[in-house]
Amino acid sequence: MLILGAHVDSPRLDLKQNPLYEDTGLALLDTHYYGGIKKYQWVTMPLALHGVIVKKDGTKINVVIGEDDGDPVFGVSDLLIHLAKDQMKKSLAEGVEGEKLNVLVGSIPINDKKVKNRVKQNILKILNDKYGIVEEDFVSAEIEVVPAGRARHYGFDNSMIMAYGQDDRVCAYTSFEAMMEIEKPEKTCVTLLVDKEEIGSVGATGMHSRFFENTVAEIANLMGNYSELTIRRALANSKMISSDVSAAFDPNYPEVMEKQSAAFFGKGIVFNKYTGARGKSGSNDANPEFIAEIRKIMEKHDVTWQISELGKVDQGGGGTIAYILANYGMEVIDAGVALLNMHAPWEISSKADLYEAKKAYYAFLVEA
Repeated sequence: MLILGAHVDSPRLDLKQNPLYEDTGLALLDTHYYGGIKKYQWVTMPLALHGVIVKKDGTKINVVIGEDDGDPVFGVSDLLIHLAKDQMKKSLAEGVEGEKLNVLVGSIPINDKKVKNRVKQNILKILNDKYGIVEEDFVSAEIEVVPAGRARHYGFDNSMIMAYGQDDRVCAYTSFEAMMEIEKPEKTCVTLLVDKEEIGSVGATGMHSRFFENTVAEIANLMGNYSELTIRRALANSKMISSDVSAAFDPNYPEVMEKQSAAFFGKGIVFNKYTGARGKSGSNDANPEFIAEIRKIMEKHDVTWQISELGKVDQGGGGTIAYILANYGMEVIDAGVALLNMHAPWEISSKADLYEAKKAYYAFLVEA
């Protein structure tokens, strides 16, 4: 197989299982942040709710509030500058605590003075009228709190894109588009889109799950060629691009990058031989034979590309799903679009790089 593997989850705030409460006449939703975020970036900005609620009878209710022009939006309040003397003395990591990322959702009480928590009860009434749910249904819900608003052109020259969740949907989209352009592939082509990468690729939908291996086994079985050895050989003989974003050089923060090993806007898709942190811990490390093959393919298809590391040595690092697939013995390398503001509510990409990423993924699928 030739595999393009990306993840479709992004850093966000998740509602807790018992999220709705009232305090001093305000209704709020309690959250638990998901993935690596700078918590201070999530206050005082418009937020939307996305997700699903599953009732006891199995009824599934899709929730999207805050994206249409007529929808309300929500938000996390911050301390006014006039009273922030102590807060301003704290480090950025401590200035906004995780337990204070509570989303404000209402302030009007229900018209019944005998009822306790009248504002909370009014919110529950609104939710019941619109979705037919009760408070208990939050227990079997998965609601994400994300920045409200559409992707936008960025810059006077419209050369960039500003959007939430480009890590890693910008690579998921280009991977799938590249695969769908191939009418008659010589080898089996796969776009593998997974969840939970931002919290360690865990769970039944994360890459550590055996769902992909099981799928390959099912296909082999339908072909009348199932055996444990067949599956192992199929995976070991496969090649993969781990379609994941990288960090673009930011002239505001040059001290964290080493220019000879950095990615730049407008220079094409970024290949990372390895990611990881502090001695490459937690990374895949592509072998030189595979990189040489990739170089040849990119040159043949006139793809603009660059190669980089994720910041200076000892500065930090990051992870992808690459090493998990490499465990099967397949050839894997990370390649994707470089971003500014990675993991922030609004991330920035170069349109030129996005275009080259799709070209690169297509070239890999038709040549590798």
